[in-house]
Amino acid sequence: MKASRIPATRLRESARNLLALARSHNRQFAAAVGILTTALKRGRKVLAFGNGGSASDAQHLVGELVGRFIRERRGLPAIALCADATTLTAISNDYGYARSFARQVEALAVPGDVVVAISTSGRSPNVLAAIKAARHRGAAVIGLTSKKGRSMARLCDVAFMVPSESPPRVQEGHAAIYHILCELIDEAF
Repeated sequence: MKASRIPATRLRESARNLLALARSHNRQFAAAVGILTTALKRGRKVLAFGNGGSASDAQHLVGELVGRFIRERRGLPAIALCADATTLTAISNDYGYARSFARQVEALAVPGDVVVAISTSGRSPNVLAAIKAARHRGAAVIGLTSKKGRSMARLCDVAFMVPSESPPRVQEGHAAIYHILCELIDEAF
């Protein structure tokens, strides 16, 4: 493929991916917004996490909730479990990396909280362990993954499965999903 065709090809792939999300995930958006707004209006918090690019997405989501997205509103309680290097490395050193998020969920989650788990592959052991810990603690779980993340999706109350296997396209889908969720949360507050 010529270098001059690559941008247009990738943008078309991204557009097809986003349109597929629009056609197939209306029910998930309604359910996720209901879970998130109910929890936040009751004074509960959002705990978000992921690895690598998904960690950046978790931090981005938390920044939009604690700060604001589009509309001016009160700050909403949210924590990115992947943002604290000291806690992550201490837990990983003492318990292993697979427990890096689960241990934090066990310490911080209370019934009624919402966990947002982000995994491009849907197979990250530390993300899966944290989802299980959240369910044990009585927190709702919203998952963002790819079309290969069926085992992760089954563990979630609401799962967004971006219809792609390409990590860049999946991450673009995740960004669109959490931006839409933030916009809908803004409207609710």
